[in-house]
Amino acid sequence: MSAAKTTVASQQAPKKDLFSMLAIPICFIIAVLIYKFVFGNPNNFIDGNTEKDPVGSPSSNHYFGVIYKGGFIVPFLMTAFFTVIVISIERFLTLGKAAGVGNVDMFVRGVKGFLDRGDINGAIAACDKQRGSVANVVRAGLHKYGEMETTSGMDRDQKVLAIQKEIEEATTLEMPALEKNLNILATIATIATLLGLIGTVLGMIRSFGALANAGAPDSTALATGISEALINTALGISASFFAIIFYNIFTHKIDSMTYRIDESGYSLQQSFASKHK
Repeated sequence: MSAAKTTVASQQAPKKDLFSMLAIPICFIIAVLIYKFVFGNPNNFIDGNTEKDPVGSPSSNHYFGVIYKGGFIVPFLMTAFFTVIVISIERFLTLGKAAGVGNVDMFVRGVKGFLDRGDINGAIAACDKQRGSVANVVRAGLHKYGEMETTSGMDRDQKVLAIQKEIEEATTLEMPALEKNLNILATIATIATLLGLIGTVLGMIRSFGALANAGAPDSTALATGISEALINTALGISASFFAIIFYNIFTHKIDSMTYRIDESGYSLQQSFASKHK
């Protein structure tokens, strides 16, 4: 693999890492601000009282107040939800760019056609036109293909192996960019529901504790407390739900591109092998 490719990849990595480092803290700040000033707006509560007491119970017309009274876990769950949205948008844009400017299947078929006609330059031109991760890997294989055409001192199998190795190295450089931030989605899909359950348990403890201190059973207060506690579960499940859906969508897209890369690489190797029997 050429040093130029390695240098470009190393230069692009800090920019991508910077996005990952900033996305979650910014989402957390936004979540806290919304929690404090939107959900915690006094207009959402009876008599404008946001304290955790019966007088400050949320107004029946303001569900934002109910969410606010879910407790300090709510901003963390909102952060998880916002992070899923931000990462998903970033992945859609990145994978769309990685697919190139045209139809990938037509591009792969076009490269096969050029190889069948022995037109390496035409295949490279198609890669330049297509762009994207698939085209980058195929272009690397085509350059090695042309290099092996003029290389002496190696038998056919060694040359085919060299082409295969070049394609594998190019794929290795492209894959980190395709899979970037998917681990964040996978983590949120796992922990968001658990975090929501923690918030629910803490809310239930507060509710039953307040009921015990009141001395007399109050079914209305208990029902209100339980509904507030379950807000955390609802937010956690929602964050996990979307994280799982988007994670599966992105892994499917990546698998599709990987399949097309493998298909193109196999075509390159077979074309060279058949041409140099």
